[in-house]
Amino acid sequence: MSAPQPLQIREANAHLAAVHRRAAELEARLDAAERTVRAQAERLARHDQQLRAALDELGRAKDCELAALQEQLLTSEATVHSLQAAVRQRDELIGQLQPRAELLQDICRRRPPLAGLLAALAEAERLGPLPTRDPSHPLPGGPSPRLANSTGEEEDRDHLQPAVFGTTV
Repeated sequence: MSAPQPLQIREANAHLAAVHRRAAELEARLDAAERTVRAQAERLARHDQQLRAALDELGRAKDCELAALQEQLLTSEATVHSLQAAVRQRDELIGQLQPRAELLQDICRRRPPLAGLLAALAEAERLGPLPTRDPSHPLPGGPSPRLANSTGEEEDRDHLQPAVFGTTV
């Protein structure tokens, strides 16, 4: 076999040097790609951790809000029951007071005639009783004593009281 020629050796050396450079360049690119992938993985891990923390915080906030709403619901239900009991008590009281109100309305409707009657009774009281006369001397033109204070069946009774008006209402 013959020895390679110097041109072939130079070409081979140049080719080896180019392959070596290309290998070094690819290794550098691989290292850079690995660093990029590691950095992205770290960023994704941090982001995932932040999202998990935010999700946990949202869960805690939801649980707190749910507990507060549950408490508010219980308080509202207690208030509703209390108000319903108060309404029932007031309805019972209204039921008890209704007949009295109707009686008072009836009294108010009858008040004007009653006031007139009371005024007439007061006038009669102011006038006083009739003067007592001797039964043997009746007033001229007046009723006989038997008609003034008698029902007709009691002709022999002389102990009848004269009419006296009073206001004992």
